[in-house]
Amino acid sequence: MTEFIRKRAANAKDDILSGITVALALVPEAVAFAFVAGVDPLVGLYAAFMIGLITSIFGGRPGMISGATGALAVVMVSLVAEGNAMGTVGEQLGLYYLFATVILMGIIQMLAGVLKLGKFVRLIPHPVMMGFVNGLAIVIFLSQLGMFKNADGDWFTGTQLWIMLGLVVLTMAIMFGLPKLTKKLPEALIAILVVSAIVIFGNLDVATVGSFIRDGGGEGLKGGLPQFQTDIFSKVPFNFETLKFIGPYALILAAIGLIESLMTLNLIDELTETRGNTNKECMAQGGANIVTGLFGGMGGCAMIGQSLINIKSGGRTRLSGIVAAVLLLIFILFASSYIEQIPIAALVGVMFMVVIGTFAWSSFRILNKIPLSDVIVLVSVSALTVIFDLAIAVVAGVIISALVFSWENAKRIRARKRMREDGTKVYEIWGPLFFGSIIAFNDKFDVKNDPDKVEIDFIESRISDHSALEAIFNLVNKYEEAGKQIRLKHLSEDCKILLYKASPKFREVIVEDIDDPRYHLAENPEAFTKGLSEYKF
Repeated sequence: MTEFIRKRAANAKDDILSGITVALALVPEAVAFAFVAGVDPLVGLYAAFMIGLITSIFGGRPGMISGATGALAVVMVSLVAEGNAMGTVGEQLGLYYLFATVILMGIIQMLAGVLKLGKFVRLIPHPVMMGFVNGLAIVIFLSQLGMFKNADGDWFTGTQLWIMLGLVVLTMAIMFGLPKLTKKLPEALIAILVVSAIVIFGNLDVATVGSFIRDGGGEGLKGGLPQFQTDIFSKVPFNFETLKFIGPYALILAAIGLIESLMTLNLIDELTETRGNTNKECMAQGGANIVTGLFGGMGGCAMIGQSLINIKSGGRTRLSGIVAAVLLLIFILFASSYIEQIPIAALVGVMFMVVIGTFAWSSFRILNKIPLSDVIVLVSVSALTVIFDLAIAVVAGVIISALVFSWENAKRIRARKRMREDGTKVYEIWGPLFFGSIIAFNDKFDVKNDPDKVEIDFIESRISDHSALEAIFNLVNKYEEAGKQIRLKHLSEDCKILLYKASPKFREVIVEDIDDPRYHLAENPEAFTKGLSEYKF
């Protein structure tokens, strides 16, 4: 117990300092995503606070940061707009439909946790993971380019552009150089403080967090504690029409939120060489979204940029996320005037360094060393992440990988043919038998010209799905209709169970009593080990 406390206390300083850095970086991100979704900045900030706090305490990945995200915000735009169109001008009915949708989204995510669906993230291939990381790095980079525009949407020019670039480069230089001098100071936080001091004391006319909010139509960061949204129950009718409207949005948001969260969890696992709990994270994300929907937040999920800032600043435990969330609320309540003075350039510089650290530069080195199919998956996922969103990119990448895997395995089906002394023709099947290999499997047999007795040996093959069952059933029927005897041998127990369930006919053709040492070794691991011990290597 003492050792446990000592280890946690030893990292407390890094967790607190990284939490402060993350809290500063959360402010403009949450505000920006709120504007994207078409809601008040406080709705984004409240979401960042509540989701960040709940997932930090109850989530399955200590050190991971959650909050309002752009991937979810772009889906919310049409939801809010359609909701507003249903009400009167100024009623903001879309906002309440958003809260209801976020609550339903949270329920779906909690169901995913209860059903233990988080484990399916293991099915995401490495090329998809690399494509996701690269695509997300590009998305983060492109999102920061908008900070180089003024309120009218025009790009900075002249002195304004050069000052912005200079401050961004200075921030990046501090973050790059400081760790080489000392690792005891959080480079991101120091960079923000130094650049902010230069802007404030140098009286430079640059965009700040405050001006960014006001240019977007907000009145500032000042707000109170989140309030329970009783208006949800009075303004949003709880009927089938509402469910039909918000249901598809909730499902899409839940899927995007879980995919982004679990992919980020996997990435943090690799960086920290530890293992998070995917199902626990699903439950925490769902519970957090239910709470944030009830208390006026826009919903959210894991944030890869802020999570990487946290990890690279030394944050490892739940304390870092808790500090970030609590500080964010303190900023809203008491320190809004100070946070509004932070130059946007400093935060852009921090995010650019995150982009550099996020992008898998090794992917360029391995492009000519990995299979072409993996290259296509990697590039496709990166492109789709940028063009559409993370959920579409990951699902498409998994589908492409699955199809390639199926095609490659479909080509591995083999049949070795031999004749016994008694005139029986034996087909020894090698390779997996499933939907992709059925055509090749059927082509191996010559029902018309085969002798009266045929035996199919499955000791080196497995029956995987319904397509395989149907193929075998049809093959047995063809031989019997031709008046020939067919027997199936060396089927594993699970394969026999599948066949017996499919049709009682298989009990007549499957050979149960087999006197073959190979088969018994394959069926019995202990016998296999014993058999190996008899050989001298």
